Amino acid sequence: MSISGTNPSREYNDSSGKLRNKVADIATVIRQNHALEHATIAVLLERLEVRVRMAGYAGINGFYIMGNIPTKILKEAADEGLKRLKAGEKDIAISPMCGTNLAVAGLAAGIAAVVAGRRHTGISKFARVLTASAAAAIIAQPLGPLAQKHITTSSNLRNVQIVGVKKSGHGRLTRHKVILARI
Repeated sequence: MSISGTNPSREYNDSSGKLRNKVADIATVIRQNHALEHATIAVLLERLEVRVRMAGYAGINGFYIMGNIPTKILKEAADEGLKRLKAGEKDIAISPMCGTNLAVAGLAAGIAAVVAGRRHTGISKFARVLTASAAAAIIAQPLGPLAQKHITTSSNLRNVQIVGVKKSGHGRLTRHKVILARI
């Protein structure tokens, strides 16, 4: 027994699935935040007259956008992205610049390299691994957006609202946190 009177191992192995449900809830929240991050960047790319270097990532209570972007414009882009997702524009949640695309291509290339290199040595192994991994990375390109659509983003944001935007840093080191809540 733990000090609080409950058995921690029983809590984590509870057949009711409480922990599993919490993990699933967290995953859903991050997937939603990731979708809105993509939608916000898509709107920014449509609106900004000059190309700005930017990057983003989703977290548990919102998402971050790094780049020298005025806070007001970022907030407007996030509002529009949320509005468009809620209106059913699901494609705005899928980005060709997402790290998921790289991860899928890397995973496919790695698996292909392992399979192609088995039972070979020397230059033959090198040539097979190189060819197989390059081919797999090319073939995997359509899988990245599919992985985003079904695994790393969720465009169902009907219960999401933007609470605020916090800016830190300045210039190229500017970082905005878009804080989200569920209603």
